[in-house]
Amino acid sequence: MTPADFGFLPIPRRLRYDPDKPFHFGLVLNAAFGFASTFTVANLYYCQPLLIEFSKSFNVTYEQVSQIPTLVQAGYASGLLLITPLGDLVRRRPLILLLVLLSTSFTVGLSVTTDLRLFEALCFLTGLVTVTPQILMPLAADLAPPDRRGTALSVVLSGLMFGVLAARVLAGVIANFASWCIIYYMAIGVQALVLVGAYFMLPDYPAKNTDLNYFQILGSMARYAVTEPLVAQAALINIASSACFSAFWVTLTFLLGGPPYYYSTLVIGLFGLVGMFGVLVGPFAGRLIDKLVPWYATLIATLVLSISQAVQTAAGGINVSAVIIACFGLDAARQMQQVSLSTAVFSISATALARLNAILILSLFIGQVMGTSVGTIVFLQHGWRACAVLLQAWQGFQLAVLFLRGPHCPRKHWFGYAGGWAAGK
Repeated sequence: MTPADFGFLPIPRRLRYDPDKPFHFGLVLNAAFGFASTFTVANLYYCQPLLIEFSKSFNVTYEQVSQIPTLVQAGYASGLLLITPLGDLVRRRPLILLLVLLSTSFTVGLSVTTDLRLFEALCFLTGLVTVTPQILMPLAADLAPPDRRGTALSVVLSGLMFGVLAARVLAGVIANFASWCIIYYMAIGVQALVLVGAYFMLPDYPAKNTDLNYFQILGSMARYAVTEPLVAQAALINIASSACFSAFWVTLTFLLGGPPYYYSTLVIGLFGLVGMFGVLVGPFAGRLIDKLVPWYATLIATLVLSISQAVQTAAGGINVSAVIIACFGLDAARQMQQVSLSTAVFSISATALARLNAILILSLFIGQVMGTSVGTIVFLQHGWRACAVLLQAWQGFQLAVLFLRGPHCPRKHWFGYAGGWAAGK
């Protein structure tokens, strides 16, 4: 019987799974994973610079459209919790094809609807199915050779972070010159390209836990979160690091729009380009991660994050060069840190990569919410320096949590330095 997606769509012969001939995960396929991550995760961020345009188009107040980004993120959080664990239960090729098809279809609705309530409902649904990158990352870890896993994850994560930054820049620039609908027309086109590319390039891979059902998968994810010291450690570092990253970028608008800079919205948006250059460092950092024990890669990344934040704390509100250095350093080091933590956590179980990844991404989401809310309040009430000091303290917290367990601490030990200090794999 010819293998097929959804029971009727034939899988191209060269992409069919053959246990005797493992699929070669080369640079082209790795780059395709990154491309897919870029143009699917962007769905979550197109709306953020467009709120004023939405209020005009739907003829409503700013307060009424302000909940649109929240609905998108709420959908995304629901997808992380309920959909990404399916990567450990079903074949991931048809799952990815279905998710991209659904997100493209919902984007069509976003581009044509004239009803705010329907637009908000579609925003939630779009966020719900925009978890393709979180299915691709564990799949990349499965397909890549062990000595290239860090590089493979770095490329996929680079694509994801590039999409986060590019979506805001593109949406803001295009909306200055054309209707906001154009942005969603573009999103339909690039997602359709991802869908076609996925059909012709994405290798099939068998389901890994056929002995479990969906609710057992969810239950085991909860157990991993509270019984695995390495997972708990990585999640705590992720929460603090994501909070720092989110608070920095959210409050950067207030900093650059006020004294002494008084930059326009367009100029402020272009600072995202500095972050994009930081993202481009990611694949090169992946090569370093492949050579080091993940603990040391995390240590290097966290130290760079602390140094970059120290530059911002010292002079971010005084000289724009400090802001540029911080933008670049925080983006490059944050990506390296996330990949090194993922590499470490993925070593726990090859059959639970999707669940382990879901825990890490949920911790990122918690950090984003915390950083955005607390960082904004501190900045508005106490100024840029107080906010920068708070973020510096969160960077220090990450180092403290990292030093609770050494580079070779046994899997079930919550504290300690047994196993030595060897840095190379």
